[in-house]
Amino acid sequence: MAQRPDTPDSKMDATTLYREDIITDRKVGTIRRMTPITSDGADDSARPTIYLGEAQIMTNAGPLPINFEIEAAGVAEAVEKFGDAAKEAVERTVRELQELRRQQASSIVVPGMGNPGSKIQIP
Repeated sequence: MAQRPDTPDSKMDATTLYREDIITDRKVGTIRRMTPITSDGADDSARPTIYLGEAQIMTNAGPLPINFEIEAAGVAEAVEKFGDAAKEAVERTVRELQELRRQQASSIVVPGMGNPGSKIQIP
């Protein structure tokens, strides 16, 4: 299949590979352990293991996924730190949503550029 000229290069970087393990309690959230590996699949001890937390918050539009990194040296520490990291990520997301809402509310409406379904034109 030929690649279109406007699409990004989809070649994987063999020097930055990770194996992903999923850890969950099936109640609160999920932790993804990203273990660095070499191109032949062996563990790469030269790079750190990364722990990523995943949770959701309910909004008027439905569930909103929240992803965040957990600074931890192992699974037990990642599980212990999950709650605080999730709380911080939710608070950051809420602040960002409030800022977006504030920006939207204070945006200037220019005739002809606003609602595309509007039939009203101001000369």
